[in-house]
Amino acid sequence: MYLVLILVTVFCFIVQLPEAQLAIQWDAQAISNGQWWRILTGNFTHTNIWHLLMNTAGLWVICYLFTPTRKTLLFLLIIVSTCVGLALIFSDIQIYLGLSGTLHGLFAYLALSEALNHRKSSWLLVFGVIVKIAWEQAYGAPDTTSSMIAARVAIEAHLAGGIIGIAAALLVWLPNKLQQR
Repeated sequence: MYLVLILVTVFCFIVQLPEAQLAIQWDAQAISNGQWWRILTGNFTHTNIWHLLMNTAGLWVICYLFTPTRKTLLFLLIIVSTCVGLALIFSDIQIYLGLSGTLHGLFAYLALSEALNHRKSSWLLVFGVIVKIAWEQAYGAPDTTSSMIAARVAIEAHLAGGIIGIAAALLVWLPNKLQQR
């Protein structure tokens, strides 16, 4: 797991370089012109160093709390990031930078997976992420966060990530539950 975390963190720092960021950021126009890799890679770019530090710290904290295996973490980062990138095509966002949609999906998936596997305290984490996302949809993100990252917080990505994480956890859990009957 730590190798994946280190590689993702280093990759995020490298693509913070302006030339690299322009080549891989999530850009609706570039995606519609056939640059499909941006659907995945754009999640790993950030608006500034504070945005980068917040997102990579969030990734490390999530992995500390849940300790996913290296294979699970890598799989989730790729799948959730790709799904968030695809979901944003249906929003009015033109440029998206940040890992926060993926982080919401990763957190929702891991918390719900634990809760469904009889770790009752994890239901509080599931409830918390749902309330946070619902709050943002109703009232928007905090102005302090927007100021810190020097951009509007893409709450659409948080919603997409949360939905994807919950759906993925249910899709993994349900066949196992049905097989036990």
